[in-house]
Amino acid sequence: MSLSKMSRSVSIVTMAGLVAVPSAPMAAPVVRDGEPTPAACEALGFAPAASGGYPGSPRGRPAGGPIYSMAPPPPPSPQMALPTIPPLPVPPVANRVEKRIASPAPPQSQMVLSGARRTMETERYRGAVANAIKRVAEEPVSTFSVDVDTASYANVRRFLNDGRRPPSDAVRVEELVNYFDYGYAKPADRSSPFQSFVAVTPSPWSSERQIVQIGLQGYDMPQSKQPPLNLVFLVDTSGSMWSQDRLPLATKALNLLVDQLRPQDRVAIVAYAGSAGAVLAPTDGRSKLKVRCALQSLRAGGSTAGGQGLTLAYDLARQNFDRGAVNRVILLTDGDFNVGVADPAKLKDVVADKRKDGVYLSVYGFGRGNYNDVMMQTLAQNGNGTAAYIDTLNEARKLFREDFASSLFPIADDVKIQVEFNPATVTEYRLIGYETRLLAREDFNNDQVDAGEVGSGASVTALYEITPAGAPASSDPLRYGPRKPSAPAPAGELAYLKIRYKLPGQTTSKLIERPIGGRDIYPSVQSAPEAARWALSVAAFGQMLKNDPRIDPSFGWTQVTDLAQGARGEDPYGLRAEFVQLVRAAGETKSQGD
Repeated sequence: MSLSKMSRSVSIVTMAGLVAVPSAPMAAPVVRDGEPTPAACEALGFAPAASGGYPGSPRGRPAGGPIYSMAPPPPPSPQMALPTIPPLPVPPVANRVEKRIASPAPPQSQMVLSGARRTMETERYRGAVANAIKRVAEEPVSTFSVDVDTASYANVRRFLNDGRRPPSDAVRVEELVNYFDYGYAKPADRSSPFQSFVAVTPSPWSSERQIVQIGLQGYDMPQSKQPPLNLVFLVDTSGSMWSQDRLPLATKALNLLVDQLRPQDRVAIVAYAGSAGAVLAPTDGRSKLKVRCALQSLRAGGSTAGGQGLTLAYDLARQNFDRGAVNRVILLTDGDFNVGVADPAKLKDVVADKRKDGVYLSVYGFGRGNYNDVMMQTLAQNGNGTAAYIDTLNEARKLFREDFASSLFPIADDVKIQVEFNPATVTEYRLIGYETRLLAREDFNNDQVDAGEVGSGASVTALYEITPAGAPASSDPLRYGPRKPSAPAPAGELAYLKIRYKLPGQTTSKLIERPIGGRDIYPSVQSAPEAARWALSVAAFGQMLKNDPRIDPSFGWTQVTDLAQGARGEDPYGLRAEFVQLVRAAGETKSQGD
Protein backbone atom coordinates (compact mmCIF):
# COMPACT_ATOMS: atom_id res chain seq x y z
CA MET A 1 0.00 0.00 0.00
CA SER A 2 1.39 3.43 -0.88
CA LEU A 3 1.62 6.07 1.77
CA SER A 4 -0.66 8.41 -0.19
CA LYS A 5 -3.34 5.72 -0.38
CA MET A 6 -2.98 5.03 3.34
CA SER A 7 -3.37 8.70 4.17
CA ARG A 8 -6.85 8.62 2.61
CA SER A 9 -8.00 5.88 5.04
CA VAL A 10 -6.21 7.02 8.17
CA SER A 11 -7.18 10.30 9.77
CA ILE A 12 -4.54 12.80 10.71
CA VAL A 13 -5.27 12.22 14.38
CA THR A 14 -4.22 8.60 14.00
CA MET A 15 -0.96 9.47 12.28
CA ALA A 16 0.87 10.99 15.26
CA GLY A 17 3.45 8.44 16.16
CA LEU A 18 2.40 6.08 13.32
CA VAL A 19 4.53 7.63 10.54
CA ALA A 20 8.18 6.64 10.48
CA VAL A 21 10.72 9.43 10.63
CA PRO A 22 12.86 10.23 7.60
CA SER A 23 16.07 8.26 7.20
CA ALA A 24 18.21 11.29 7.95
CA PRO A 25 16.55 13.09 10.87
CA MET A 26 17.97 16.30 12.25
CA ALA A 27 20.15 15.82 15.30
CA ALA A 28 18.10 18.22 17.43
CA PRO A 29 17.66 17.29 21.10
CA VAL A 30 14.28 15.76 21.89
CA VAL A 31 12.33 16.79 24.99
CA ARG A 32 11.19 13.57 26.66
CA ASP A 33 9.07 14.97 29.47
CA GLY A 34 7.81 18.22 30.84
CA GLU A 35 4.84 20.53 30.64
CA PRO A 36 2.74 19.93 27.49
CA THR A 37 3.00 23.54 26.30
CA PRO A 38 1.76 24.58 22.82
CA ALA A 39 5.30 24.84 21.51
CA ALA A 40 6.41 21.49 22.95
CA CYS A 41 3.33 19.67 21.66
CA GLU A 42 3.53 21.28 18.23
CA ALA A 43 7.13 20.11 17.94
CA LEU A 44 5.87 16.56 18.57
CA GLY A 45 3.16 16.78 15.90
CA PHE A 46 0.30 18.20 17.96
CA ALA A 47 -0.76 21.58 16.58
CA PRO A 48 -2.95 23.97 18.64
CA ALA A 49 -6.58 23.76 17.56
CA ALA A 50 -8.26 26.86 16.19
CA SER A 51 -10.86 27.00 18.99
CA GLY A 52 -10.09 27.38 22.68
CA GLY A 53 -11.29 25.31 25.57
CA TYR A 54 -10.02 23.07 28.29
CA PRO A 55 -9.07 19.44 27.60
CA GLY A 56 -12.19 17.34 27.80
CA SER A 57 -14.56 20.21 27.11
CA PRO A 58 -16.97 20.55 24.21
CA ARG A 59 -16.44 23.38 21.82
CA GLY A 60 -17.45 26.78 23.13
CA ARG A 61 -16.81 26.14 26.84
CA PRO A 62 -14.64 28.55 28.82
CA ALA A 63 -10.98 28.41 28.02
CA GLY A 64 -8.75 26.83 30.61
CA GLY A 65 -5.77 25.92 28.46
CA PRO A 66 -4.96 25.11 24.85
CA ILE A 67 -6.40 22.14 23.00
CA TYR A 68 -4.29 20.35 20.46
CA SER A 69 -4.96 18.50 17.27
CA MET A 70 -2.48 16.45 15.32
CA ALA A 71 -0.30 18.33 12.86
CA PRO A 72 -0.02 16.92 9.32
CA PRO A 73 2.97 14.61 8.89
CA PRO A 74 5.97 15.79 6.90
CA PRO A 75 6.02 15.06 3.14
CA PRO A 76 7.08 11.48 2.48
CA SER A 77 10.52 10.78 1.14
CA PRO A 78 11.44 7.84 -1.13
CA GLN A 79 13.36 6.25 1.73
CA MET A 80 10.48 6.55 4.24
CA ALA A 81 9.38 3.22 5.70
CA LEU A 82 5.70 2.35 5.74
CA PRO A 83 3.95 2.29 9.12
CA THR A 84 3.88 -1.11 10.76
CA ILE A 85 0.38 -0.64 12.18
CA PRO A 86 -2.53 -1.02 9.74
CA PRO A 87 -4.87 1.90 9.16
CA LEU A 88 -7.59 2.44 11.72
CA PRO A 89 -10.88 3.60 10.12
CA VAL A 90 -11.64 6.54 12.34
CA PRO A 91 -12.73 10.14 11.91
CA PRO A 92 -10.37 12.51 13.76
CA VAL A 93 -11.22 13.34 17.34
CA ALA A 94 -10.80 17.02 16.52
CA ASN A 95 -13.23 16.81 13.59
CA ARG A 96 -15.80 15.06 15.72
CA VAL A 97 -15.59 17.86 18.26
CA GLU A 98 -15.75 20.62 15.65
CA LYS A 99 -19.14 19.32 14.47
CA ARG A 100 -20.67 20.05 17.87
CA ILE A 101 -22.82 23.16 18.21
CA ALA A 102 -21.61 25.95 20.44
CA SER A 103 -24.12 25.21 23.21
CA PRO A 104 -23.99 21.46 23.93
CA ALA A 105 -27.14 19.56 24.79
CA PRO A 106 -27.64 18.67 28.45
CA PRO A 107 -25.95 15.43 29.55
CA GLN A 108 -28.16 12.35 29.46
CA SER A 109 -28.56 12.50 33.22
CA GLN A 110 -30.51 15.75 32.82
CA MET A 111 -33.64 16.80 30.95
CA VAL A 112 -35.30 20.15 30.34
CA LEU A 113 -38.94 20.56 31.36
CA SER A 114 -40.92 23.81 31.07
CA GLY A 115 -37.77 25.81 30.54
CA ALA A 116 -36.07 24.51 33.71
CA ARG A 117 -33.33 21.89 33.93
CA ARG A 118 -34.23 19.07 36.27
CA THR A 119 -32.01 16.22 37.35
CA MET A 120 -33.01 12.74 36.26
CA GLU A 121 -30.93 9.96 37.78
CA THR A 122 -30.07 7.17 35.33
CA GLU A 123 -27.31 5.48 37.32
CA ARG A 124 -27.44 1.70 37.02
CA TYR A 125 -26.48 -0.83 39.69
CA ARG A 126 -26.83 -4.57 39.81
CA GLY A 127 -29.54 -5.59 42.30
CA ALA A 128 -27.72 -8.31 44.25
CA VAL A 129 -29.61 -9.86 47.18
CA ALA A 130 -27.59 -10.16 50.40
CA ASN A 131 -26.25 -13.65 51.06
CA ALA A 132 -28.60 -15.88 53.02
CA ILE A 133 -27.80 -17.60 56.30
CA LYS A 134 -26.83 -21.23 55.62
CA ARG A 135 -27.24 -24.18 58.00
CA VAL A 136 -23.96 -26.09 58.21
CA ALA A 137 -25.75 -29.45 58.52
CA GLU A 138 -27.31 -28.88 55.10
CA GLU A 139 -24.72 -26.80 53.22
CA PRO A 140 -21.33 -26.84 54.96
CA VAL A 141 -19.21 -25.49 52.07
CA SER A 142 -18.94 -21.87 50.86
CA THR A 143 -17.04 -20.98 47.67
CA PHE A 144 -16.36 -17.62 46.04
CA SER A 145 -13.97 -15.69 43.82
CA VAL A 146 -11.81 -13.04 45.47
CA ASP A 147 -12.49 -9.38 44.72
CA VAL A 148 -9.89 -6.63 45.04
CA ASP A 149 -12.07 -3.96 43.42
CA THR A 150 -12.60 -0.71 45.32
CA ALA A 151 -15.10 1.07 43.06
CA SER A 152 -17.97 0.87 45.54
CA TYR A 153 -16.06 2.62 48.33
CA ALA A 154 -15.16 5.69 46.27
CA ASN A 155 -18.68 5.81 44.83
CA VAL A 156 -20.23 5.64 48.31
CA ARG A 157 -17.89 8.44 49.39
CA ARG A 158 -19.07 10.54 46.46
CA PHE A 159 -22.71 10.16 47.48
CA LEU A 160 -22.02 11.01 51.13
CA ASN A 161 -19.87 14.00 50.21
CA ASP A 162 -22.80 15.20 48.09
CA GLY A 163 -25.00 14.99 51.20
CA ARG A 164 -26.92 11.88 50.11
CA ARG A 165 -27.10 8.28 51.26
CA PRO A 166 -26.10 5.93 48.41
CA PRO A 167 -28.68 3.51 47.02
CA SER A 168 -28.29 0.13 48.70
CA ASP A 169 -27.40 -1.60 45.41
CA ALA A 170 -24.39 0.74 45.07
CA VAL A 171 -22.92 -0.66 48.30
CA ARG A 172 -20.78 -3.78 47.95
CA VAL A 173 -19.49 -4.50 51.42
CA GLU A 174 -16.44 -6.47 50.27
CA GLU A 175 -15.22 -3.50 48.19
CA LEU A 176 -15.55 -1.21 51.17
CA VAL A 177 -13.56 -3.62 53.32
CA ASN A 178 -10.90 -4.20 50.65
CA TYR A 179 -10.31 -0.47 50.14
CA PHE A 180 -7.97 -0.48 53.16
CA ASP A 181 -4.54 -1.91 53.89
CA TYR A 182 -4.59 -4.16 56.96
CA GLY A 183 -0.87 -4.64 57.46
CA TYR A 184 -1.04 -8.42 57.10
CA ALA A 185 2.26 -10.31 57.21
CA LYS A 186 3.78 -10.50 53.71
CA PRO A 187 4.96 -13.66 51.95
CA ALA A 188 8.65 -13.78 51.13
CA ASP A 189 8.54 -15.84 47.95
CA ARG A 190 6.78 -15.14 44.66
CA SER A 191 6.30 -18.87 44.08
CA SER A 192 3.99 -18.92 47.14
CA PRO A 193 2.35 -15.52 46.64
CA PHE A 194 -0.08 -15.49 49.60
CA GLN A 195 0.15 -15.37 53.37
CA SER A 196 -3.11 -16.04 55.21
CA PHE A 197 -4.49 -14.27 58.26
CA VAL A 198 -7.43 -15.51 60.36
CA ALA A 199 -9.15 -13.96 63.38
CA VAL A 200 -12.36 -15.08 65.10
CA THR A 201 -14.05 -12.47 67.29
CA PRO A 202 -17.46 -11.88 68.86
CA SER A 203 -19.85 -10.10 66.48
CA PRO A 204 -20.26 -6.46 67.59
CA TRP A 205 -23.69 -6.16 65.93
CA SER A 206 -25.27 -9.52 66.82
CA SER A 207 -25.05 -11.15 70.24
CA GLU A 208 -24.18 -14.86 70.50
CA ARG A 209 -22.58 -14.84 67.06
CA GLN A 210 -18.97 -14.61 65.93
CA ILE A 211 -17.10 -13.11 62.98
CA VAL A 212 -14.48 -15.13 61.11
CA GLN A 213 -12.08 -12.83 59.26
CA ILE A 214 -9.98 -14.33 56.47
CA GLY A 215 -7.19 -12.22 55.05
CA LEU A 216 -4.82 -12.90 52.16
CA GLN A 217 -1.73 -10.78 51.73
CA GLY A 218 -0.16 -10.84 48.29
CA TYR A 219 3.54 -10.93 47.50
CA ASP A 220 5.02 -7.47 47.01
CA MET A 221 7.07 -7.70 43.84
CA PRO A 222 10.34 -5.69 43.95
CA GLN A 223 10.56 -2.95 41.35
CA SER A 224 13.56 -4.64 39.74
CA LYS A 225 11.41 -7.71 39.07
CA GLN A 226 8.38 -5.92 37.66
CA PRO A 227 7.89 -6.89 34.00
CA PRO A 228 7.48 -4.32 31.19
CA LEU A 229 4.05 -2.82 30.58
CA ASN A 230 2.22 -2.91 27.26
CA LEU A 231 -0.71 -0.58 27.96
CA VAL A 232 -3.55 0.80 25.86
CA PHE A 233 -5.42 3.74 27.37
CA LEU A 234 -9.01 3.48 26.12
CA VAL A 235 -10.62 6.86 26.82
CA ASP A 236 -14.30 7.69 26.51
CA THR A 237 -14.52 11.09 24.76
CA SER A 238 -18.28 11.07 24.20
CA GLY A 239 -20.51 14.03 25.02
CA SER A 240 -21.44 12.64 28.43
CA MET A 241 -17.76 12.97 29.49
CA TRP A 242 -17.55 16.77 29.14
CA SER A 243 -17.84 17.82 32.81
CA GLN A 244 -14.85 18.43 35.07
CA ASP A 245 -15.34 15.21 37.06
CA ARG A 246 -15.12 13.10 33.89
CA LEU A 247 -12.72 13.57 30.96
CA PRO A 248 -10.66 16.41 32.51
CA LEU A 249 -10.25 14.33 35.69
CA ALA A 250 -9.51 11.21 33.63
CA THR A 251 -6.67 12.91 31.75
CA LYS A 252 -5.20 14.19 35.03
CA ALA A 253 -5.40 10.65 36.42
CA LEU A 254 -3.63 9.19 33.40
CA ASN A 255 -0.88 11.80 33.68
CA LEU A 256 -0.21 10.43 37.18
CA LEU A 257 0.17 6.98 35.66
CA VAL A 258 2.48 8.41 32.97
CA ASP A 259 4.71 9.65 35.82
CA GLN A 260 5.36 6.01 36.76
CA LEU A 261 6.31 4.74 33.30
CA ARG A 262 9.79 3.31 32.74
CA PRO A 263 11.80 3.24 29.49
CA GLN A 264 10.82 -0.40 28.84
CA ASP A 265 7.08 0.34 29.09
CA ARG A 266 4.89 1.11 26.07
CA VAL A 267 1.62 3.06 25.88
CA ALA A 268 -0.93 3.55 23.11
CA ILE A 269 -4.11 5.64 23.29
CA VAL A 270 -7.50 4.96 21.74
CA ALA A 271 -10.40 7.39 22.04
CA TYR A 272 -14.03 6.66 21.27
CA ALA A 273 -17.19 8.71 20.90
CA GLY A 274 -19.51 8.14 17.92
CA SER A 275 -16.69 6.00 16.53
CA ALA A 276 -13.27 4.91 17.76
CA GLY A 277 -9.79 5.92 16.68
CA ALA A 278 -6.13 5.61 17.59
CA VAL A 279 -4.81 8.86 19.07
CA LEU A 280 -1.29 7.62 19.83
CA ALA A 281 0.62 4.65 18.45
CA PRO A 282 2.62 2.50 20.90
CA THR A 283 5.13 4.87 22.50
CA ASP A 284 7.86 3.93 24.95
CA GLY A 285 8.15 5.28 28.47
CA ARG A 286 10.98 7.66 27.55
CA SER A 287 8.56 9.79 25.52
CA LYS A 288 6.30 10.89 28.35
CA LEU A 289 5.76 14.37 26.93
CA LYS A 290 4.38 12.87 23.73
CA VAL A 291 1.89 10.85 25.77
CA ARG A 292 0.89 13.95 27.74
CA CYS A 293 0.32 15.93 24.55
CA ALA A 294 -1.88 13.15 23.19
CA LEU A 295 -3.93 13.19 26.39
CA GLN A 296 -4.13 16.98 26.21
CA SER A 297 -5.65 16.70 22.73
CA LEU A 298 -8.75 14.81 23.87
CA ARG A 299 -12.09 16.63 23.89
CA ALA A 300 -15.60 15.38 24.56
CA GLY A 301 -18.36 15.22 21.95
CA GLY A 302 -20.74 12.78 20.31
CA SER A 303 -22.36 9.48 21.22
CA THR A 304 -20.65 6.49 22.84
CA ALA A 305 -19.44 3.58 20.71
CA GLY A 306 -17.84 1.79 23.63
CA GLY A 307 -17.96 -1.66 22.05
CA GLN A 308 -16.06 -0.44 19.00
CA GLY A 309 -13.51 1.24 21.23
CA LEU A 310 -12.95 -1.97 23.22
CA THR A 311 -12.39 -3.98 20.06
CA LEU A 312 -9.91 -1.46 18.68
CA ALA A 313 -8.00 -1.25 22.00
CA TYR A 314 -7.73 -5.03 22.23
CA ASP A 315 -6.53 -5.22 18.62
CA LEU A 316 -3.83 -2.67 19.35
CA ALA A 317 -2.77 -4.54 22.49
CA ARG A 318 -2.52 -7.79 20.52
CA GLN A 319 -0.47 -6.18 17.75
CA ASN A 320 2.16 -5.26 20.34
CA PHE A 321 1.64 -8.30 22.58
CA ASP A 322 4.69 -9.32 24.60
CA ARG A 323 4.44 -12.61 26.47
CA GLY A 324 7.02 -11.38 28.96
CA ALA A 325 5.13 -8.14 29.67
CA VAL A 326 1.87 -7.15 31.35
CA ASN A 327 -0.54 -6.59 28.46
CA ARG A 328 -3.47 -4.50 29.66
CA VAL A 329 -6.24 -2.26 28.35
CA ILE A 330 -7.12 0.56 30.75
CA LEU A 331 -10.65 1.84 30.18
CA LEU A 332 -11.78 5.22 31.53
CA THR A 333 -15.49 5.92 31.12
CA ASP A 334 -18.82 6.64 32.77
CA GLY A 335 -20.02 3.36 31.24
CA ASP A 336 -22.79 5.03 29.26
CA PHE A 337 -22.40 3.03 26.03
CA ASN A 338 -25.18 3.90 23.56
CA VAL A 339 -23.91 3.15 20.03
CA GLY A 340 -23.14 -0.24 18.50
CA VAL A 341 -22.66 -3.13 20.93
CA ALA A 342 -23.93 -1.70 24.23
CA ASP A 343 -25.45 -4.76 25.94
CA PRO A 344 -23.35 -5.79 28.99
CA ALA A 345 -24.08 -9.47 28.28
CA LYS A 346 -22.65 -9.21 24.75
CA LEU A 347 -19.66 -7.16 25.85
CA LYS A 348 -19.05 -9.77 28.55
CA ASP A 349 -18.45 -12.33 25.81
CA VAL A 350 -16.05 -9.98 24.03
CA VAL A 351 -13.81 -9.34 27.04
CA ALA A 352 -13.98 -12.97 28.20
CA ASP A 353 -12.71 -14.08 24.79
CA LYS A 354 -9.89 -11.50 24.80
CA ARG A 355 -8.92 -12.56 28.33
CA LYS A 356 -7.91 -15.94 26.93
CA ASP A 357 -5.36 -14.16 24.72
CA GLY A 358 -3.51 -12.85 27.76
CA VAL A 359 -4.73 -9.22 27.66
CA TYR A 360 -6.04 -7.89 30.99
CA LEU A 361 -8.70 -5.20 31.35
CA SER A 362 -8.87 -2.58 34.11
CA VAL A 363 -11.92 -0.32 34.32
CA TYR A 364 -12.00 3.14 35.94
CA GLY A 365 -15.34 4.87 36.33
CA PHE A 366 -16.10 8.60 36.39
CA GLY A 367 -19.03 10.95 36.76
CA ARG A 368 -22.44 11.00 38.37
CA GLY A 369 -26.04 10.98 37.27
CA ASN A 370 -25.62 8.49 34.41
CA TYR A 371 -22.87 6.27 35.89
CA ASN A 372 -23.35 2.69 34.65
CA ASP A 373 -21.93 0.49 37.40
CA VAL A 374 -23.48 -2.64 35.84
CA MET A 375 -21.38 -2.16 32.73
CA MET A 376 -18.20 -1.47 34.72
CA GLN A 377 -18.56 -4.57 36.88
CA THR A 378 -19.40 -6.81 33.94
CA LEU A 379 -16.33 -5.73 31.99
CA ALA A 380 -13.90 -5.92 34.92
CA GLN A 381 -15.10 -9.26 36.29
CA ASN A 382 -14.90 -10.95 32.90
CA GLY A 383 -11.77 -9.22 31.63
CA ASN A 384 -9.32 -10.55 34.23
CA GLY A 385 -9.01 -7.09 35.69
CA THR A 386 -10.13 -4.72 38.38
CA ALA A 387 -12.71 -1.98 38.72
CA ALA A 388 -12.23 1.34 40.52
CA TYR A 389 -14.13 4.61 40.66
CA ILE A 390 -12.30 7.95 40.59
CA ASP A 391 -14.25 10.73 42.28
CA THR A 392 -11.30 13.01 43.09
CA LEU A 393 -7.69 13.60 42.09
CA ASN A 394 -6.66 12.20 45.48
CA GLU A 395 -8.31 8.89 44.56
CA ALA A 396 -6.36 8.94 41.29
CA ARG A 397 -3.15 9.46 43.28
CA LYS A 398 -4.00 6.46 45.46
CA LEU A 399 -4.67 4.22 42.46
CA PHE A 400 -1.87 5.32 40.14
CA ARG A 401 0.81 6.31 42.63
CA GLU A 402 0.49 4.58 46.01
CA ASP A 403 -1.24 1.48 44.58
CA PHE A 404 0.50 1.55 41.20
CA ALA A 405 2.03 -1.95 41.55
CA SER A 406 -1.12 -3.62 42.83
CA SER A 407 -3.16 -1.97 40.07
CA LEU A 408 -0.96 -3.10 37.18
CA PHE A 409 1.30 -6.07 38.06
CA PRO A 410 -0.59 -9.33 38.69
CA ILE A 411 0.89 -11.96 40.99
CA ALA A 412 -1.96 -14.47 40.77
CA ASP A 413 -4.96 -15.21 38.54
CA ASP A 414 -8.20 -17.09 39.18
CA VAL A 415 -7.94 -16.81 42.96
CA LYS A 416 -10.73 -18.70 44.76
CA ILE A 417 -11.57 -19.27 48.41
CA GLN A 418 -13.46 -22.24 49.83
CA VAL A 419 -14.43 -22.69 53.48
CA GLU A 420 -15.88 -25.88 54.93
CA PHE A 421 -17.53 -25.38 58.32
CA ASN A 422 -17.51 -28.02 61.05
CA PRO A 423 -21.11 -28.95 62.01
CA ALA A 424 -19.92 -30.02 65.47
CA THR A 425 -18.88 -26.47 66.36
CA VAL A 426 -20.78 -24.20 63.93
CA THR A 427 -24.54 -24.26 63.34
CA GLU A 428 -24.90 -21.47 60.75
CA TYR A 429 -22.86 -19.08 58.64
CA ARG A 430 -23.31 -16.25 56.17
CA LEU A 431 -20.74 -14.64 53.90
CA ILE A 432 -20.78 -10.85 54.25
CA GLY A 433 -20.60 -9.39 50.75
CA TYR A 434 -19.23 -11.07 47.60
CA GLU A 435 -22.80 -11.57 46.33
CA THR A 436 -21.67 -11.18 42.71
CA ARG A 437 -18.64 -13.44 43.18
CA LEU A 438 -20.24 -16.66 44.43
CA LEU A 439 -19.13 -19.94 42.84
CA ALA A 440 -20.49 -23.45 42.87
CA ARG A 441 -18.71 -25.91 45.14
CA GLU A 442 -17.35 -27.86 42.19
CA ASP A 443 -15.98 -24.68 40.57
CA PHE A 444 -13.23 -24.55 43.16
CA ASN A 445 -11.33 -27.47 41.62
CA ASN A 446 -12.18 -26.60 38.02
CA ASP A 447 -9.29 -24.64 36.53
CA GLN A 448 -11.47 -23.63 33.58
CA VAL A 449 -13.65 -21.46 35.81
CA ASP A 450 -12.57 -17.82 35.88
CA ALA A 451 -12.02 -15.99 39.17
CA GLY A 452 -10.37 -12.81 40.46
CA GLU A 453 -6.92 -11.39 39.77
CA VAL A 454 -4.67 -10.12 42.58
CA GLY A 455 -1.91 -7.58 42.01
CA SER A 456 1.48 -7.07 43.60
CA GLY A 457 1.24 -6.24 47.31
CA ALA A 458 -2.58 -6.28 47.31
CA SER A 459 -4.59 -7.88 50.11
CA VAL A 460 -8.01 -9.52 50.17
CA THR A 461 -10.33 -9.72 53.19
CA ALA A 462 -13.51 -11.75 53.64
CA LEU A 463 -15.80 -11.95 56.66
CA TYR A 464 -18.21 -14.69 57.73
CA GLU A 465 -20.73 -14.33 60.52
CA ILE A 466 -21.21 -17.70 62.23
CA THR A 467 -23.55 -19.09 64.88
CA PRO A 468 -21.57 -21.31 67.26
CA ALA A 469 -23.06 -24.66 68.23
CA GLY A 470 -25.37 -24.24 71.22
CA ALA A 471 -26.35 -20.63 70.38
CA PRO A 472 -29.89 -19.84 69.13
CA ALA A 473 -30.12 -20.51 65.40
CA SER A 474 -31.92 -18.36 62.82
CA SER A 475 -33.92 -21.26 61.38
CA ASP A 476 -35.24 -24.62 62.53
CA PRO A 477 -33.50 -27.87 61.60
CA LEU A 478 -35.19 -30.11 59.03
CA ARG A 479 -37.71 -32.53 60.48
CA TYR A 480 -37.32 -35.16 57.77
CA GLY A 481 -33.82 -34.44 56.56
CA PRO A 482 -31.32 -37.30 56.68
CA ARG A 483 -28.95 -37.14 59.64
CA LYS A 484 -25.74 -38.57 58.29
CA PRO A 485 -22.92 -39.02 60.79
CA SER A 486 -20.07 -36.66 60.02
CA ALA A 487 -16.39 -37.54 60.14
CA PRO A 488 -14.87 -36.49 63.46
CA ALA A 489 -12.97 -33.19 63.28
CA PRO A 490 -10.04 -32.17 65.47
CA ALA A 491 -11.20 -30.73 68.79
CA GLY A 492 -12.06 -27.02 68.61
CA GLU A 493 -11.79 -26.79 64.82
CA LEU A 494 -14.38 -24.34 63.43
CA ALA A 495 -13.69 -24.63 59.72
CA TYR A 496 -11.17 -25.56 57.06
CA LEU A 497 -9.82 -22.91 54.68
CA LYS A 498 -8.65 -23.64 51.13
CA ILE A 499 -7.26 -21.17 48.58
CA ARG A 500 -6.64 -21.87 44.90
CA TYR A 501 -4.68 -19.65 42.53
CA LYS A 502 -2.70 -19.71 39.31
CA LEU A 503 0.59 -17.96 38.77
CA PRO A 504 0.29 -15.52 35.83
CA GLY A 505 0.49 -17.31 32.50
CA GLN A 506 -0.03 -20.77 33.98
CA THR A 507 -3.04 -23.02 33.43
CA THR A 508 -2.83 -25.28 36.49
CA SER A 509 -3.82 -23.99 39.91
CA LYS A 510 -2.00 -24.41 43.20
CA LEU A 511 -3.55 -25.01 46.62
CA ILE A 512 -3.06 -23.43 50.05
CA GLU A 513 -4.98 -24.88 53.00
CA ARG A 514 -5.16 -24.55 56.78
CA PRO A 515 -7.63 -25.21 59.62
CA ILE A 516 -9.43 -22.47 61.53
CA GLY A 517 -9.49 -23.24 65.22
CA GLY A 518 -8.71 -22.29 68.78
CA ARG A 519 -5.49 -20.43 68.05
CA ASP A 520 -7.45 -17.96 65.90
CA ILE A 521 -10.14 -17.11 68.49
CA TYR A 522 -10.12 -13.87 70.51
CA PRO A 523 -12.45 -13.64 73.52
CA SER A 524 -13.49 -10.03 72.85
CA VAL A 525 -13.43 -7.44 70.11
CA GLN A 526 -11.10 -5.26 72.20
CA SER A 527 -8.52 -8.08 72.46
CA ALA A 528 -8.51 -8.73 68.70
CA PRO A 529 -5.77 -7.37 66.40
CA GLU A 530 -6.20 -3.90 64.95
CA ALA A 531 -6.74 -5.40 61.49
CA ALA A 532 -9.75 -7.37 62.74
CA ARG A 533 -11.27 -4.42 64.57
CA TRP A 534 -10.92 -2.09 61.59
CA ALA A 535 -12.44 -4.65 59.22
CA LEU A 536 -15.39 -5.04 61.63
CA SER A 537 -16.02 -1.28 61.60
CA VAL A 538 -15.98 -1.07 57.79
CA ALA A 539 -18.21 -4.14 57.42
CA ALA A 540 -20.65 -2.67 59.93
CA PHE A 541 -20.67 0.60 57.95
CA GLY A 542 -21.50 -1.22 54.72
CA GLN A 543 -24.25 -3.33 56.23
CA MET A 544 -25.82 -0.29 57.87
CA LEU A 545 -25.87 1.51 54.50
CA LYS A 546 -27.64 -1.51 53.01
CA ASN A 547 -30.15 -1.59 55.88
CA ASP A 548 -29.23 -5.22 56.53
CA PRO A 549 -31.86 -6.79 58.82
CA ARG A 550 -29.20 -8.98 60.46
CA ILE A 551 -27.84 -5.91 62.29
CA ASP A 552 -29.31 -5.67 65.79
CA PRO A 553 -31.46 -2.51 66.20
CA SER A 554 -29.42 -1.53 69.27
CA PHE A 555 -26.29 -1.24 67.09
CA GLY A 556 -26.20 2.18 65.42
CA TRP A 557 -23.95 4.74 63.80
CA THR A 558 -22.48 5.76 67.15
CA GLN A 559 -21.27 2.20 67.71
CA VAL A 560 -19.74 2.09 64.22
CA THR A 561 -17.90 5.36 64.91
CA ASP A 562 -16.61 4.13 68.27
CA LEU A 563 -15.43 0.86 66.74
CA ALA A 564 -13.55 2.70 63.99
CA GLN A 565 -12.04 5.27 66.35
CA GLY A 566 -10.62 2.48 68.49
CA ALA A 567 -8.89 0.82 65.52
CA ARG A 568 -7.50 3.72 63.47
CA GLY A 569 -3.86 2.91 64.18
CA GLU A 570 -1.27 4.34 61.80
CA ASP A 571 -2.92 6.40 59.09
CA PRO A 572 -0.19 7.93 56.86
CA TYR A 573 -2.58 9.07 54.10
CA GLY A 574 -5.55 9.99 56.29
CA LEU A 575 -7.81 7.33 54.75
CA ARG A 576 -9.03 6.01 58.10
CA ALA A 577 -9.71 9.49 59.44
CA GLU A 578 -11.71 10.18 56.29
CA PHE A 579 -13.68 6.97 56.87
CA VAL A 580 -14.68 8.09 60.36
CA GLN A 581 -16.03 11.30 58.86
CA LEU A 582 -17.99 9.30 56.28
CA VAL A 583 -19.55 7.23 59.06
CA ARG A 584 -20.66 10.44 60.77
CA ALA A 585 -22.00 11.81 57.49
CA ALA A 586 -23.95 8.60 56.88
CA GLY A 587 -25.57 8.91 60.29
CA GLU A 588 -26.74 12.43 59.44
CA THR A 589 -28.20 11.68 55.99
CA LYS A 590 -31.36 9.88 54.95
CA SER A 591 -31.76 6.97 52.60
CA GLN A 592 -32.76 7.86 49.04
CA GLY A 593 -36.53 7.95 48.78
CA ASP A 594 -37.04 9.05 52.41
